[in-house]
Amino acid sequence: MTKVAIMCADGCEEVEALTPVDVFRRLGIQADMVGLSSTSVSGAHDIQLTADKVLDDSLLDYDAVIFPGGMGGAKNLRNCQPLEKLMVKRQQAGKWNCAMCAAPTAFAHYGLLDNADYTVYPGMEEAVAEEAKDSRFHEDITVVDHEHHLVTSRGPATAMAYAFQIAAVLGIDTQDLQHAMLYDFLKENI
Repeated sequence: MTKVAIMCADGCEEVEALTPVDVFRRLGIQADMVGLSSTSVSGAHDIQLTADKVLDDSLLDYDAVIFPGGMGGAKNLRNCQPLEKLMVKRQQAGKWNCAMCAAPTAFAHYGLLDNADYTVYPGMEEAVAEEAKDSRFHEDITVVDHEHHLVTSRGPATAMAYAFQIAAVLGIDTQDLQHAMLYDFLKENI
């Protein structure tokens, strides 16, 4: 069974954390919210989130690990050494790692974006480039790097595109859900 983990750190952008949870659960996929050190997480806009579990080695068992952004949340993810070690092991094992908004800065710090294609919140390209060797920034809403098993996205308004893109790289058909959530209508009318 496919399962994903959404890393929830204090200061995370709530819409970026909850949209993937919502999309994957609607698809019938196990989507666990994982706190860094507590199941109680305070979002960037003072919305209290309750994670399903706390970070441990089981992170290696997920098909994808998803980082929401938010400056505070991204900084907390970036500075968590146990998380960094697990994410490096995941990349070495060929597992999908996903980050959006400010969170690609954590991936850059971990070395996951070296020689990779990515996107990030506008204006944060230099922060990533300082740490990610030979990385290639793109302005696309979502960027998939198949070689490094990475999915990145830009910011709050791209959260749904990000969630559907992650599902796609995992081989999950989202066409019916996109229609039911009016996402296909939105794509055609922008």
